[in-house]
Amino acid sequence: MLGLQELKQTRYFQEVAMEAEAKGLEGKLEGKLESVASLLAIGLSVEQIAGALGLDIELVQQVADGQDVGQTGQDEDRSS
Repeated sequence: MLGLQELKQTRYFQEVAMEAEAKGLEGKLEGKLESVASLLAIGLSVEQIAGALGLDIELVQQVADGQDVGQTGQDEDRSS
C-alpha cells in the first residue's frame, strides 16, 4: 500500500501540494487523499472519486495503484 508519506514524496503530489498550499488548502488535500481508500473499498471508480473530491484523476490513480483494496475488513473477520 502506498502510504501518505510515500505519496507526499512524489513529484506530482509536491506540485499539487504547492498549489494547494498557496491557496491554504493543504490540510484539505490530505484529508481527501486519506478518504480515497474508503471510497475505493465501497466500489467507486477512480474517475468517480476524482470528480466527487475535486481531485485530478492522475493523483487519485496514483493512490489507487499503491493500495491493496482487498485488505479492508480484516479486523472484523478476526472477531468471528
